[in-house]
Amino acid sequence: MAEDIQSPIVVKKIKKVAGGHHGGAWKIAYADFVTAMMAFFLLMWLLGSQSAGDLSGIAEYFKTPLKVAMQGGSGAGASNSILVGGGRTLTTKVGQDRVVEDIPTKKTVNPRVPRKKPDVSDYEFLKKTEMDRLKGLEQQLKQMIESNPNLSQFKNQIMIDIDTDGLRIQIVDEKNRAMFSVAKAELEPYAKVILRAMGPMINSVPNKIKISGHTDALPFNAGNKAYGNWELSAERANAARRELINGEMDPDKVLQIDGMGSAVPVDKDNPLNPINRRIAIIVMNMKAEARVRGDQKMLSIIEATEAETLLQSLEDQQSAEDAASQTGNPGAPVEAEPRPIFGREEAQTPAPSNSTKSEDNPTPTSATETSDIILPLAPR
Repeated sequence: MAEDIQSPIVVKKIKKVAGGHHGGAWKIAYADFVTAMMAFFLLMWLLGSQSAGDLSGIAEYFKTPLKVAMQGGSGAGASNSILVGGGRTLTTKVGQDRVVEDIPTKKTVNPRVPRKKPDVSDYEFLKKTEMDRLKGLEQQLKQMIESNPNLSQFKNQIMIDIDTDGLRIQIVDEKNRAMFSVAKAELEPYAKVILRAMGPMINSVPNKIKISGHTDALPFNAGNKAYGNWELSAERANAARRELINGEMDPDKVLQIDGMGSAVPVDKDNPLNPINRRIAIIVMNMKAEARVRGDQKMLSIIEATEAETLLQSLEDQQSAEDAASQTGNPGAPVEAEPRPIFGREEAQTPAPSNSTKSEDNPTPTSATETSDIILPLAPR
């Protein structure tokens, strides 16, 4: 019986109490706090070391951060990148390329220190290179006109020369052959052939062009004051632009279109001369292009360099005269005046007897009548 009696089983459960002064959970919280404080003071140090422009860039970035992050561009900051994959400063990202101007500071000028003179040699080299390029285009155009049977028959109506603005190409009217329809801005077929042939030639140089239309002094329409020679000449210049583009000229080559009316005639003695009705295409040099674009900085540099060149030439001439007077040769040789690139015999053309005739409908004359324009047999 004693064996059947089982002894009770006692289970002792010990409850463990964590924490107290032996716990370590507070250390994790304290480490997070110290890390946050370190990051905060590091941020304060970085902001304190930035310029006013960088700080304004940071402020602008936080105004539209999503737009800048996705599209870029109009964010903030400017300088070279110092972080791999980052922006140009510590406060910018890739795509934030807008330059933030610093606060302007006063500049002091010492009147005793002479101003730096423009580099005449570089400008003269660029000017000579450009002039050689324009002269090369001039020769190519003349050779194309002489060698092309479709163009050589109209060579008396094509005037090519170099003026102060660059290479000037003028297509003029003859008494029996007008470029445009009567009182309209529609080109005749032969004028389209000339302009289309010139398009690829103009593409061969990097210079921009300016196209101007001209009429004679005969009033277009006395009864319509809203439309006259000014409007007609502008529309004709634009028609010439379209035809050059049809001849595969780059549309971006055109920088200016002018309607000059009858303000700039070729024959000033006879404003009704058909030669005054013309289209002028000017392949502009860098000075003319700067003037048309309104680039005052470039224009002032060019003008200052030209003035320096003129002053230097005058000094050289004075030195040569002084040296000649000392050697007993006061008469320095005088160079002959250079001949113009194109020569034209001035033939006085009688004005039309009937003043009411249209400017674009001249009276037919004899087929043996001589032209007012003569191209040189051998260009210089």
